[in-house]
Amino acid sequence: MLIRQKRGWELPESEATPEAVFRDRRRILQAMGMGALMAAAPAEAVLAAVPADPSAGLYPAKRNDRYTLDRPITPEKLATTYNNFYEFGSQKTIADDAQELPIRPWTVTIDGMVEKPLTLGIDDLLKRVTLEERLYRHRCVEAWSMAVPWTGFPMKTLVDMAQPLSSATYVRMQTFEDPKVAPGQKQFWYPWPYIEGVTMAEATNELAFLVTGMYGKPVPRQDGAPLRLALPWKYGFKSIKSIVKFTFTNERPVSFWEKLQGDEYGFWANVNPDVPHPRWSQATERELGSDERVPTLIYNGYGEYVAAMYKDIKGEELFR
Repeated sequence: MLIRQKRGWELPESEATPEAVFRDRRRILQAMGMGALMAAAPAEAVLAAVPADPSAGLYPAKRNDRYTLDRPITPEKLATTYNNFYEFGSQKTIADDAQELPIRPWTVTIDGMVEKPLTLGIDDLLKRVTLEERLYRHRCVEAWSMAVPWTGFPMKTLVDMAQPLSSATYVRMQTFEDPKVAPGQKQFWYPWPYIEGVTMAEATNELAFLVTGMYGKPVPRQDGAPLRLALPWKYGFKSIKSIVKFTFTNERPVSFWEKLQGDEYGFWANVNPDVPHPRWSQATERELGSDERVPTLIYNGYGEYVAAMYKDIKGEELFR
């Protein structure tokens, strides 16, 4: 993915408070009789006036010890401030800007080739699943990595809820689209909305995990609130954020990055140290918080869980 680097003299957008955020904070404080104090209040105190995520009481969830790490968990501050979320900009420091995303109300649609099309509010969906915590490695196509305690539920749970027809072979996923709050979506050269897809076998693999939390709390906006995907054996761009729709289909989806630059970002995107990106090596990766390089593992170290899904697939670039 092409990343624009700001020059030293440029003011990052994240350092300026967006007008909508300023106005919303003022409204909240005035309603609480605190308007006169706003000018003197520190930013942290102002943010504390914003209502808590209504799902906060569901966390932390019990950890599933089947999934372990070979490295320390990445510090929360790093994992929640070094983010790709092109809807809010191409720079990594989009955490502040992403706070503009409204996560309630949030509707999730399940449609396509299913017996039971569904439209659910995110909190209604949470009532129908059992949350657990899993420790997963996360490997970005840009050759950096982290280790994260995600909270969520197996994607297979959602597949079973939908009851797909036997003729459905793929799940197409779509993120939100609202250029009023996501300035990156005003950039017409990107094929919005963000689309990703997986095969039915991948969707029902035990590792495929729909994420609602992170570090024992609801997942932050910049990391994909209120619902994202974690596919730990694939490069991170496959793990779509802020999902609003799951469509079951017999046609292979064309993903956002595949449509934009298919020779670099293909449908499969399985991690392989021996298959370089066209512009850099994938043999090693940089763990967030360290300048050292460590060896990249085939399927990001999850081959025992996933390799069998690809052994009979011929003529495909499985690692791009």
